[in-house]
Amino acid sequence: MASCGTITFIFGFFIFITAVNTSSMNVKCSTESVGEHGHESLLNCVVETAADDQIRVVIWKKGEEILLRYYDEELTLKPGYRFADPSWMNTRNVSLLITNTVVTSEGEYSCKVHTYNGDDGSTVSFKVKAKYSEPRINSIPENIPPNTDSTLICKSEGGYPQGEIRWFDENHQDWTKSSKMEVIQTDNGLYQLSSNLALLSGSTFSKYTCVVFNSSGGKEGEATYEITSIPEVYGSLGAEEGGKEASKIVAPIVVIGSLLVGLLMVLLYKRRSHQARRPSAAPLMGPYMHGGGCHHEECRQEAEEVMDTNSPA
Repeated sequence: MASCGTITFIFGFFIFITAVNTSSMNVKCSTESVGEHGHESLLNCVVETAADDQIRVVIWKKGEEILLRYYDEELTLKPGYRFADPSWMNTRNVSLLITNTVVTSEGEYSCKVHTYNGDDGSTVSFKVKAKYSEPRINSIPENIPPNTDSTLICKSEGGYPQGEIRWFDENHQDWTKSSKMEVIQTDNGLYQLSSNLALLSGSTFSKYTCVVFNSSGGKEGEATYEITSIPEVYGSLGAEEGGKEASKIVAPIVVIGSLLVGLLMVLLYKRRSHQARRPSAAPLMGPYMHGGGCHHEECRQEAEEVMDTNSPA
């Protein structure tokens, strides 16, 4: 009986000492952490224990998968994970560093530590976020003529978690209910957002703005589309295209007109020159010719000489 009582006492004492030692060693981790896609992320964990205590085992896991293990002075790491503090043994900072955060990094992580004073563990809920790109707006048709049906298309990509695109007019009135949004999750887990806003002919608003919101409702970017009227004189071509078409028509007319004016001036000049030359022979012949001939031989010879001189070769 005495030996049995002694064994019971020793067993109870061992449990008491273990409980005391365990309570003097704690693992404290941040319960939640958020990392940015494509960057390093930190899961904070610190071991609180006596100054002379020594860490013997550290195990980091995501679900049931072991990412980091220190045991018997041997460190095993899965690619993409390591201790955040190279001097972790001295500082007791056993935080885990994710070297390249991706969407699949999101999840529940656990850290367990064993020392000579006992063992303890804690968990961290890790979430990933990615900022959406600045939105861009296109229209169908590309140039919107007055009083016609059209569609505005707003796109943004590269964000996580799933966000939302909303539409507003120039008076800040919400038109999101009149739009249709499409969401595509790419191979890397990030989202592409596309929203179509249909505009009926006779719309009274000249500006529409699409705004991208993240999953928490925070605004991440916006773009504004301004509808400009196209002058009717050029129809659907627009002012610039209409001007080009007018130039194509006017230029040939100017050239043809210039040629006609030049031709008329040449004809007029030739006509005036011809009229000026025709009466030049009459004064020379007048004094010598009378009634069809000269009355004197000498007179007739001079007249013939003059006629021979003025006649063309």
